Amino acid sequence: MIEALHITKYFGENKVLDDVSFLFELGKTNLIIGQSGSGKTVLMKCLVGLLEPDEGDVIYDGRNFCKMGGFERRKLRQEIGMLFQGGALFDSFTVEQNVMFPLNMFTRMSPAEKIDRVNFCLERVNLEGRNKLMPSELSGGMIKRVAIARAISMNPKYLFCDEPNSGLDPITAGVIDELIEEITEEFRTTTVINTHDMNSVLMIGENIAFIHQGQIWWSGNRHQILHTTNQALNDFIFATELTRRIKA
Repeated sequence: MIEALHITKYFGENKVLDDVSFLFELGKTNLIIGQSGSGKTVLMKCLVGLLEPDEGDVIYDGRNFCKMGGFERRKLRQEIGMLFQGGALFDSFTVEQNVMFPLNMFTRMSPAEKIDRVNFCLERVNLEGRNKLMPSELSGGMIKRVAIARAISMNPKYLFCDEPNSGLDPITAGVIDELIEEITEEFRTTTVINTHDMNSVLMIGENIAFIHQGQIWWSGNRHQILHTTNQALNDFIFATELTRRIKA
C-alpha cells in the first residue's frame, strides 16, 4: 500500500495541494479524480517523485520515499510500473524492444530470460506474436496495451496509470479498464489511476479520492459515489457526463 500523509505543494505562492492524506490500498484500483487544475496530477507526481512535496510524506509499505537518498529511490523505483498518458512508446523501437526496455535498464537477465518475460507480458495483454511491429503500425488501444505490458515487465508492486483512457473510444477504453483491473487483482499490485473518465470510475473504482481545490473533498467506492450528497462531486459527475455525451 501507499500512504500520502499531509501532502502540501506550492508553485510560487499558489498552494496546489493542501494537507492531502489518503491510503492507496493493496490489490485495489485506487482512483484519483477531479476537474482540471484540482491538483490530481500534481499529487500523482509527488507520489512517484517527479515533484517533491513542500510538506508531508509518501510511504511505500512502511518506507518513507521523501526521506530516501538517490540510491534508495532508484531501488524503490524498480518496484514501480508507470503507464503514461498516450502510452509514450519509443517510436524507433519495436513492440518487443519497448517492453524489454526496463529489463535492459534494471535487470541482469539473460537475453533468453528477457524474451521469455516480454512474451509473457505481451500474452497477458493479448498481443502475443506482435513483437516485431513498430508503434506506427498499432492502433491507439494496442499502443496502450503495449505500454501496460512494459509497465508490468518488472513485475511491479506499484502501478501508476496517468489518464489511461485518454484518446480512446468508449469500447476500447472499457477493454483497457478491464485489463488494468485484472492485472491489479492477479498480481496484487497497489494501482493508482489518475482519471476524469466517469465510465472508469463506475467500472473499476474500488477506492476513490475526489480532489477539489487542492484538498480531498470525498472518498469512497464506485457504489457509494452514485449516492453522494457532496455538491462539488455531483457537479463534477454531471459536467463530466455532459461533456461525454456532447463528444459522443
